[in-house]
Amino acid sequence: MDYDLVIIGAGVGGHGAAIHAVGCGLKTAIIEAGDMGGTCVNRGCIPSKALLAASGRVRELHNTHHLKNLGIQLGQVSFDREQIANHADNIVTKLRGDLTNSLKRLGVDVIQGWGKIAGSNKVTVETANGEKTITAKDIILAPGSVPFVPPGITIDHKTVFTSDDAVKLESLPQWIAIIGSGYIGLEFSDIYTALGCEVTMIEALDQLMPTFDPDIAKLAQRVLINPRDIETKVGKLALKVTPGSPVIIELADTKTKEVEEVLEVDACLVATGRIPVSKNLGLESVNVEPIRGGFIPTNDHLEVLSGGEPVPHLWAIGDATGKMMLAHTASAQGVAVVETICGRPRAVDYRSIPAAAFTHPEISYVGLTEPAAKELGQTEGFEIATVKTYFKGNSKAIAEGETEGMAKVIYRKDTGEILGVHIFGLHASDLIQEAANAMYHRQSVHDLVFSVHTHPTLSEVLDEAYKRAVFSVGGH
Repeated sequence: MDYDLVIIGAGVGGHGAAIHAVGCGLKTAIIEAGDMGGTCVNRGCIPSKALLAASGRVRELHNTHHLKNLGIQLGQVSFDREQIANHADNIVTKLRGDLTNSLKRLGVDVIQGWGKIAGSNKVTVETANGEKTITAKDIILAPGSVPFVPPGITIDHKTVFTSDDAVKLESLPQWIAIIGSGYIGLEFSDIYTALGCEVTMIEALDQLMPTFDPDIAKLAQRVLINPRDIETKVGKLALKVTPGSPVIIELADTKTKEVEEVLEVDACLVATGRIPVSKNLGLESVNVEPIRGGFIPTNDHLEVLSGGEPVPHLWAIGDATGKMMLAHTASAQGVAVVETICGRPRAVDYRSIPAAAFTHPEISYVGLTEPAAKELGQTEGFEIATVKTYFKGNSKAIAEGETEGMAKVIYRKDTGEILGVHIFGLHASDLIQEAANAMYHRQSVHDLVFSVHTHPTLSEVLDEAYKRAVFSVGGH
């Protein structure tokens, strides 16, 4: 064999797997057809966080009422769209270079080209210099995902575009429609409104932020949507979107599919989720059929399945497995697969993987929403309980003048085991890690109530939640 391990796809998952494989003594190659770092580094988490950081500062500096309460007065606040876009682009370039250098430094062979399976233990790569075949004891598929564009929507990458184009921030449309109110839609509504754009948010389902816990979605709407220049159209389907000047959007009732309204806007961001890259990977050469929308079928150890049975030495990780489409999930899966290859079988605990939307303030969660926890309780025969604590009672939040927010803990009444934690508020994305670690170790509120939190910090919103759960009274 040419290699112990060949990885197809150098996104966060493939990169993490390669580094861990080298640490475990495996001779490793990684194949990438596009940019090193995949979606996260080039078109996703990293550039969008850079835009959110810059636009968030603009929002803060425009909030004269908040600054005045802190005793600060400013003159005129202005910004340069191009410089903000360059800030994001420079970070992407730096991180992409860092990823490439780290792999080369560790001795991973980086092969540029389109990789696909060509049978057992065999991969072909279409490179600029023609096709070559390499062999490996084990192969990991990490092809990632691309934005989903529903039928009826035409993309021109200028007036109608996905997040892939939006992160370049080539323009600031006066009026932009955003289709979808998930993470991507929420984050970009935050960026655009901070920089002075009007937003119309279109959601096909009958409530905004349908994937979030209902209590969090309600509070987030009150803080992130209602006071801002955002109009919402809920239960409405963007049946047809035609690029141009203006962009024409035909809005239909989701249930009847009858057109009820026609919008004319300056631009439209399509944020309707992502679909796996599973075509042209050579899956048919090992008799593997993609499932439900193109995902690669895998078992708990991420072995690729053919007719329900594992294909020997073939694995898949990341968005294309459809487990949780998050960069850090892909990374965890990559490490778990390498461990399993090395004779230390490991499965990923998806319930303890946290997620966040980097709005201002942030939203984060780990585990189950309240409706999902209730459903699990009915199936397995236990009752659930919930507690909520608010940032407005937290000393640090009061000192910061950032008191909008809530933490919600969902747990089993009988054992106290935590089933889900949802946070909306300042630094929610950092605060959730404590809860994720507790869930990973299957801790109960009875254990956590005696863990000591630094005072005064935002982490005390969780401390207070544990105390309310156990003692029925607040902590600080």
